[in-house]
Amino acid sequence: MTAVQFFPPLNASLNALSGVLLLIAYVYIRRRNIPRHRFFMLAACSTSVLFLICYVTYHTLRGGVVTTFAGTGGWRTLYLSILTSHTILAVIIVPMAILSVWNGLKMRVPQHRRIAKWTFPMWMYVSVTGVLVYFFLYHWFPSA
Repeated sequence: MTAVQFFPPLNASLNALSGVLLLIAYVYIRRRNIPRHRFFMLAACSTSVLFLICYVTYHTLRGGVVTTFAGTGGWRTLYLSILTSHTILAVIIVPMAILSVWNGLKMRVPQHRRIAKWTFPMWMYVSVTGVLVYFFLYHWFPSA
Protein backbone atom coordinates (compact mmCIF):
# COMPACT_ATOMS: atom_id res chain seq x y z
CA MET A 1 0.00 0.00 0.00
CA THR A 2 1.41 3.36 -1.03
CA ALA A 3 1.11 6.51 1.06
CA VAL A 4 -1.65 7.78 -1.22
CA GLN A 5 -3.61 4.51 -0.90
CA PHE A 6 -3.41 4.82 2.87
CA PHE A 7 -5.46 8.03 2.96
CA PRO A 8 -8.98 6.81 2.00
CA PRO A 9 -9.26 4.29 4.87
CA LEU A 10 -7.63 6.79 7.24
CA ASN A 11 -10.08 9.49 6.19
CA ALA A 12 -13.06 7.14 6.60
CA SER A 13 -11.78 6.12 10.04
CA LEU A 14 -11.40 9.74 11.10
CA ASN A 15 -14.95 10.47 9.89
CA ALA A 16 -16.29 7.48 11.81
CA LEU A 17 -14.35 8.43 14.94
CA SER A 18 -15.64 11.98 14.74
CA GLY A 19 -19.20 10.66 14.59
CA VAL A 20 -18.65 8.39 17.59
CA LEU A 21 -17.11 11.24 19.59
CA LEU A 22 -20.03 13.51 18.69
CA LEU A 23 -22.49 10.88 19.84
CA ILE A 24 -20.66 10.43 23.15
CA ALA A 25 -20.57 14.22 23.62
CA TYR A 26 -24.31 14.33 22.97
CA VAL A 27 -24.95 11.67 25.62
CA TYR A 28 -22.90 13.62 28.14
CA ILE A 29 -24.70 16.90 27.52
CA ARG A 30 -28.05 15.14 27.87
CA ARG A 31 -26.76 13.99 31.28
CA ARG A 32 -25.72 17.61 32.00
CA ASN A 33 -22.07 16.58 32.34
CA ILE A 34 -20.51 19.69 30.81
CA PRO A 35 -16.83 18.83 31.42
CA ARG A 36 -17.13 15.46 29.66
CA HIS A 37 -19.28 16.98 26.92
CA ARG A 38 -16.61 19.63 26.34
CA PHE A 39 -13.84 17.01 26.26
CA PHE A 40 -15.58 14.83 23.67
CA MET A 41 -16.64 17.82 21.55
CA LEU A 42 -13.06 19.07 21.44
CA ALA A 43 -11.93 15.54 20.57
CA ALA A 44 -14.51 15.44 17.73
CA CYS A 45 -13.26 18.84 16.51
CA SER A 46 -9.65 17.68 16.61
CA THR A 47 -10.55 14.52 14.70
CA SER A 48 -12.42 16.55 12.10
CA VAL A 49 -9.54 19.00 11.67
CA LEU A 50 -7.14 16.07 11.27
CA PHE A 51 -9.54 14.59 8.69
CA LEU A 52 -9.57 17.87 6.76
CA ILE A 53 -5.76 18.02 6.74
CA CYS A 54 -5.54 14.41 5.53
CA TYR A 55 -8.27 14.95 2.92
CA VAL A 56 -6.54 18.00 1.44
CA THR A 57 -3.16 16.21 1.55
CA TYR A 58 -4.60 13.17 -0.25
CA HIS A 59 -6.12 15.24 -3.04
CA THR A 60 -2.98 17.35 -3.34
CA LEU A 61 -0.81 14.23 -3.68
CA ARG A 62 -3.19 12.93 -6.35
CA GLY A 63 -3.01 16.20 -8.28
CA GLY A 64 -6.74 16.76 -7.96
CA VAL A 65 -7.65 13.46 -9.63
CA VAL A 66 -11.10 12.36 -8.47
CA THR A 67 -11.97 8.71 -7.82
CA THR A 68 -14.67 7.58 -10.24
CA PHE A 69 -17.74 5.73 -8.98
CA ALA A 70 -18.11 2.43 -10.84
CA GLY A 71 -21.72 1.68 -9.94
CA THR A 72 -24.61 2.12 -12.34
CA GLY A 73 -28.37 2.57 -12.33
CA GLY A 74 -30.06 3.07 -8.98
CA TRP A 75 -26.78 2.61 -7.11
CA ARG A 76 -25.25 5.52 -9.01
CA THR A 77 -28.27 7.70 -8.27
CA LEU A 78 -28.11 6.78 -4.58
CA TYR A 79 -24.36 7.38 -4.43
CA LEU A 80 -24.58 10.76 -6.17
CA SER A 81 -27.43 11.82 -3.87
CA ILE A 82 -25.41 10.92 -0.79
CA LEU A 83 -22.25 12.51 -2.18
CA THR A 84 -24.01 15.74 -3.13
CA SER A 85 -25.75 16.18 0.21
CA HIS A 86 -22.55 15.18 2.05
CA THR A 87 -20.45 17.73 0.14
CA ILE A 88 -22.90 20.61 0.56
CA LEU A 89 -23.37 19.97 4.27
CA ALA A 90 -19.63 19.45 4.81
CA VAL A 91 -19.05 23.00 3.56
CA ILE A 92 -21.96 24.46 5.55
CA ILE A 93 -21.04 22.67 8.78
CA VAL A 94 -17.54 24.17 9.14
CA PRO A 95 -18.57 27.71 10.17
CA MET A 96 -21.50 26.31 12.15
CA ALA A 97 -19.23 23.98 14.12
CA ILE A 98 -16.73 26.76 14.78
CA LEU A 99 -19.47 29.07 16.02
CA SER A 100 -21.07 26.35 18.09
CA VAL A 101 -17.78 25.38 19.75
CA TRP A 102 -16.80 29.01 20.28
CA ASN A 103 -20.10 29.81 22.01
CA GLY A 104 -19.83 26.63 24.07
CA LEU A 105 -16.30 27.38 25.22
CA LYS A 106 -17.32 30.93 26.16
CA MET A 107 -20.31 29.45 28.04
CA ARG A 108 -22.76 31.49 25.96
CA VAL A 109 -25.30 28.76 26.56
CA PRO A 110 -28.37 30.23 24.79
CA GLN A 111 -26.35 31.03 21.64
CA HIS A 112 -24.60 27.66 21.82
CA ARG A 113 -27.88 25.74 22.12
CA ARG A 114 -29.48 27.72 19.32
CA ILE A 115 -26.81 26.72 16.79
CA ALA A 116 -25.84 23.34 18.27
CA LYS A 117 -29.34 21.95 17.71
CA TRP A 118 -28.69 22.36 13.97
CA THR A 119 -24.96 21.67 14.01
CA PHE A 120 -25.10 18.29 15.74
CA PRO A 121 -27.41 16.44 13.31
CA MET A 122 -25.69 17.95 10.27
CA TRP A 123 -22.23 17.05 11.59
CA MET A 124 -23.41 13.52 12.37
CA TYR A 125 -24.83 13.21 8.86
CA VAL A 126 -21.57 14.40 7.31
CA SER A 127 -19.58 11.93 9.44
CA VAL A 128 -21.79 8.95 8.57
CA THR A 129 -22.13 9.77 4.88
CA GLY A 130 -18.37 10.29 4.63
CA VAL A 131 -17.92 6.68 5.70
CA LEU A 132 -20.65 5.56 3.27
CA VAL A 133 -18.95 7.39 0.38
CA TYR A 134 -15.71 5.55 1.24
CA PHE A 135 -17.46 2.15 1.19
CA PHE A 136 -19.25 2.97 -2.06
CA LEU A 137 -16.00 3.98 -3.77
CA TYR A 138 -13.50 1.50 -2.38
CA HIS A 139 -15.41 -1.61 -1.29
CA TRP A 140 -18.84 -1.93 -2.83
CA PHE A 141 -18.16 -0.45 -6.30
CA PRO A 142 -14.39 -0.08 -6.73
CA SER A 143 -13.14 1.26 -10.08
CA ALA A 144 -11.03 -1.10 -12.12
